[in-house]
This record gives sequence, C-alpha cells and structure tokens, in this order.
Amino acid sequence: MSTLSLVWRELRHRRASATLIGAGVGAAVALFVVFFSTGKAREDRARVHMRDLGYNLRIISKATDMERFWLEGYATDTFPQDYIHRLAQTKGLTYNHLIGRLERKVDIDGRSFLLTGLSPEYSPPGKKKPPMIFEVPPGAVYLGHDAAQHLEKARGDRVTVLGRSFDVVEIVGESGSSDDIRVWGALEDVQVLLEAGDSLSEIQALDCLCLEPDKDPLTLLRAQLDELLPDTRLVHKRNLAEARAKQRRTLQRENAFLLPVALIGCAAWVALLMTLNVRQRFSEIGTLRALGYGSSTIANLFLGKAVFLGVAGAVVGFLCGSALAVPFAPGIFKIPAESVRLEWLLLPVAVVAAPLVCAVASLVPAMMAVTRDPAEVLRGD
Repeated sequence: MSTLSLVWRELRHRRASATLIGAGVGAAVALFVVFFSTGKAREDRARVHMRDLGYNLRIISKATDMERFWLEGYATDTFPQDYIHRLAQTKGLTYNHLIGRLERKVDIDGRSFLLTGLSPEYSPPGKKKPPMIFEVPPGAVYLGHDAAQHLEKARGDRVTVLGRSFDVVEIVGESGSSDDIRVWGALEDVQVLLEAGDSLSEIQALDCLCLEPDKDPLTLLRAQLDELLPDTRLVHKRNLAEARAKQRRTLQRENAFLLPVALIGCAAWVALLMTLNVRQRFSEIGTLRALGYGSSTIANLFLGKAVFLGVAGAVVGFLCGSALAVPFAPGIFKIPAESVRLEWLLLPVAVVAAPLVCAVASLVPAMMAVTRDPAEVLRGD
C-alpha cells in the first residue's frame, strides 16, 4: 500500500483528530487574513486621526521675538511668500503638507480678532495629498465660533473687515482655542488688507511620518532648512509629533506581534494533537512496523497527514478570514468599508506556509513514532 493511500485511510479513520488539526490551522490563517486585510486600513485611519491634530512644524523668521511670539501666538516679522514656493518645489524634504499664513490682530466692530490669511496647501513634489485644512476662496471669510457670535453673523451674511466687505461662507465649530476668535481669509485678500505685499508670517508643515523610529525627521528638516532658507527658524510642536510617532509604533508592533503568535499557536496546537495521536496508537504503529513498513513510511504517514491538513486548513482559513473581514472588520476596527479588500496574494502564501509549519510541528511526534521498538510495543499488548 502506498504512502498516499495510508495517509488517506488515516484521515478517514481519524476524522475527529483531523478536524481538530485542520480547524486549528484554519483559525490561525483566518486570524492572520483578517488582521492583514485590515492592517493597511487601520494604519491609514490612524494616520488621518493623527493628521487631524494639526500641523506640528512652524517656520518663522529668524528675527522673530520669541517672547512676543509665544505671548501673541503669531510672528510679527515676515518673510517673502516665495519661501513656500521654494519649499514646495524642493524634492527630498521630510514633510507631508505645507501651508503659508499671514496673521495680525485686527479690530472689527470694536472687538479684537485674529485675522489669518491662508495660502493653498502644498504637498511634496509627486505626492499629491488631501488637504488638512479648508481653502478660503477670494472675497470670502470663515469665522471662528466666538467671532461669529460676537459679530452676530451666520453663513451667507456679509462682514466688513478693515473697510472691505466679505461673504461669510462658513462658521467653524467651537475648538476651545484661539481659532474661536479667528477670521480666516484668502492669503491674497489678507495681504491687501494688511498692506503686507507678498509676505508671510509663517509656514506651517506636518513632518514626515514615513521615517523609521530611530531617525529624527526634525534634525533632518532643520538641516535642510538651514541650507534652503537660512534666515528662518523651525518651531516644533513636540507633543503632537510624539503622539503621532507613538500611534505609528503601536500599530507596527501590533502587526509585528500577530504573525509570530499565530504561527506559534498553530504549531503548538498541531504538535499537541499529533503527539496525542502518536501516543494513543503505539500498538498500531508497532503492527505496521512488524508487517514490514519501514521508518520512512511511518514518518511520511504523519508528515503527509500534517501537510494535507495544513493545505486544507490554509484554504478554508483564507476563505473564512476573507468572508469575515469584509463585512465585519469595518464595524470592529472603525475603518471605512471600502478600505477592506480581499488580499488574494495571501492565499498562495498561506498554502505554502501553513503546511510547512504543520510539517515542522509534526517532526517530533513523527520521530516518536519511528524510534519505538515494535517488539517492545507489541510485547506490552
């Protein structure tokens, strides 16, 4: 009788054991498929949440009085608007978003507000990204929550700022910060109102989130800025940067932890069941040995069984994991449904890896089966 026939008869005769082993392999593969299918989406979702915390880099004039800067919240010294164009056109800078701002304190209807002009947002060359903040059209303004209340303005009204009338196109929700008393306008409009020419108070940026944890994007960016814009200085919002870095590392550790756990758990489960199977069947193994079946045939019987169940478990696990990930993962992990996709490349990986793990886990039980003396086993019976 061939080894394949023995393996097939073994699977049919020991259905319960085969089912348990296959189920363990399938569960491990399904778990990995679910986490792998949602891992990219979870990282993207976390990146969006961290991005929404705001810009964490501020580029200001080196002549800025820092005491006044921290007291007032903005730089009174300016630099040419061309600086942001230089940065936007320079390849290799470690940033993801750039926006220019011009800010001053102004009086409107007897109250003080922060007037802020916003440039369009820039992304690194060849890396178009969705904007982090709204873009105000020319001739219009956005009003902060408290500013709208003090001025008694609503969306669709008109407001006069420094002698010029603007459409109120949006009321920004309450933020609990100085943004609540802010009036946002298009950069070119604010430059005209403040008679500031083509100048900026600062450039805000978001540092690159793609570097390794042991690399410091701030040091690298400062060196790049010293060479490109020597009369500017970089202010770093460290708490925001650290929050982003911590979130990124947490997700990376989580994903790196999953695969070893799934592999070890699967291997331990297969090894345990195969060991129990061998121990319960010493008399059968002894009979086969006495009938002339060699050690290689006995070992191939158990290894072949493990490989077959590994392949079957991989296929079933992939299908089950994919079936669970698409409908249920968005609700569990709070990610967009469209971001979860079937990862067909995982199927050949699982079909190769699962039987390999099962075969390795079955080596010790297989050695137990072939090293027992058949005469000693049969004497005990």
